[in-house]
Amino acid sequence: MPKKLYRGNGKLLLFGEYAVLDGGKALALPTKLGQTLEIKPHRGSDLIWESYDVNNELWFEAQVSLYDFSSIRTSDDKTSKFIQKLLKGAVRYNTEFLNNWNGFKVINRLEFSRHWGLGSSSTVIANMAQWADVNPFHLHFYVSNGSGYDIACAGAEGPLTYQLLDDQLSYEEIDFTPGCTDQLYFVYLGKKQNSGEAIIHYTQQAKKRKALAKKISEVTEAALVCKNLSSLREAMDEHENIISTELNLSKIKDTSFSDFNGSVKSLGAWGGDFCMVASDMSKTEVRAYFKGKGLDTVIDYKEMSYEDNVIAQQQLAV
Repeated sequence: MPKKLYRGNGKLLLFGEYAVLDGGKALALPTKLGQTLEIKPHRGSDLIWESYDVNNELWFEAQVSLYDFSSIRTSDDKTSKFIQKLLKGAVRYNTEFLNNWNGFKVINRLEFSRHWGLGSSSTVIANMAQWADVNPFHLHFYVSNGSGYDIACAGAEGPLTYQLLDDQLSYEEIDFTPGCTDQLYFVYLGKKQNSGEAIIHYTQQAKKRKALAKKISEVTEAALVCKNLSSLREAMDEHENIISTELNLSKIKDTSFSDFNGSVKSLGAWGGDFCMVASDMSKTEVRAYFKGKGLDTVIDYKEMSYEDNVIAQQQLAV
């Protein structure tokens, strides 16, 4: 068997966090950086799993039995259980997958820091689904309680809207051109949030979740038709106000960047990972401001956004 290589994009949820779980319309951005999964034949009847970070350093390894998917050895029990569940889900949706018990070596390579929260898990799910020839959303909902927008991003070629309606999902790639992308930035806040814990907080705090989803959908719709920085900032600020009020969470600008000349919007699970910044200050001024706060990772919108499949083609051609 020749080696096989699969790739998925990373993700950022620009509008719709939390509310997307209850039918809120979300605006998501696939990122240029993602993760690859390489499959090689391996002697024996076990699966050897290796995961490498952006610096090509091995951060996780495991050996899993293809007979019953039990763990033979692992460097991390929690990650190993996730891999085992992925394999079980893949076989559940494709009974012919791995049915000959031939050994494999699986090599994952991240293109971004695994602490960034850009989808180290979702890209594994999407890539595994490609290998097993199963629906990636089926596999996602088998192993995760998330909305699945990150799975849509993994295979998308541009920004998309995503919505869960009556146990059905709908997503569409769109042309998101607010006219101010050169004034948008993503700032890494220096800590990775636990999405599962954030979801639990949401379900405990949000009292009228369907009403919240409706409000957030309206903000997302407004963001989709923004043509300038002023209107996009208005949508960002409104989104922050709604989530802050409904979930009793402090706004990131209030707590950390109150003197910043621009808008700052939390992304994903509030309190960590990335925030989105919009400002009419120069790039040099924006970077200098956040550097003064001890935050050195400031990425331009166009640098972050996945605009075509050139990178993927280059990866797959190796």
